[in-house]
Amino acid sequence: MAREIAYAEIASLVGQEVGVSDWVDVTQERVNQFADATGDHQWIHVDIERATREMGGPIAHGYLTLSLIPMLGASVLRVTGVTRGINYGCNKVRFTNMVRVGKRVRLRQKLLAAEAKSGGMQLTNECTIEIEGEERPACVAETISLIFA
Repeated sequence: MAREIAYAEIASLVGQEVGVSDWVDVTQERVNQFADATGDHQWIHVDIERATREMGGPIAHGYLTLSLIPMLGASVLRVTGVTRGINYGCNKVRFTNMVRVGKRVRLRQKLLAAEAKSGGMQLTNECTIEIEGEERPACVAETISLIFA
């Protein structure tokens, strides 16, 4: 269950880890659906036989891993009093480890900044996608979003 905080209080969390999501399965079906949605059908993702033979198994797209951040983030922190929110961009994204199909991932999120912008609040978060049972995370991204009361 997501931690809740009021819009007016969000800045009080700057510099803190705001939470950790539940684990999510990275299935071949999810990888295939992402491949279909993006047109990225590289064999390392979708050719199970070849990927198993040459790499020990298929891996998720890096951008699939990145795209899980909004969903996982919604399960970490819920800001009450928000009428809308948008993804504004990323300052930095690094894919630091492969996510093998069949693994589970989760989000660890830290609020780096909360600043007034365009009539709303610009939030900068450090988002780390961890892989169950592995020391190195799959992805570390500094994301920016705008929320409005």
